[in-house]
Amino acid sequence: MALLVSPLAPASFPKLPAIKGVRIASHAAGIRYQGRSDVFLAELAPSTTVGGVFTKSLTAGAPVEYCKAHLKRGHARVLVVNSGNSNTFTGRKGTSVVAATVKAAAKAFGCEPHEVFVSSTGVIGELPPIDKVLAAIPDAQ
Repeated sequence: MALLVSPLAPASFPKLPAIKGVRIASHAAGIRYQGRSDVFLAELAPSTTVGGVFTKSLTAGAPVEYCKAHLKRGHARVLVVNSGNSNTFTGRKGTSVVAATVKAAAKAFGCEPHEVFVSSTGVIGELPPIDKVLAAIPDAQ
């Protein structure tokens, strides 16, 4: 299936300068489609202040509940985002996926688990394949 490019897409993108204290990367983990970046990682400088805006839904997914609980500390070192599966309506298994992702990212980036924030977007009711998410995190294997 060929992808169509939006007529609103710019013809080119400017080269963006590096942002001091931020390192970003993406990885094509094959969560839903092959060859597309579907895991995003951001490493933030120590003591980076974090804020958040969350859904008011009473059925928020495991990533939202985790981040809401840890946002009160006010600092973040790592952000892990996956696309393809939203990790919503996944119950305890979804919470386990968040815990495994947080543990691996904290180990890989040398920070505390409460400094890792996670987000998932995609199909509701399906778990992200944890093996593919972990494979995208350096040193997580």
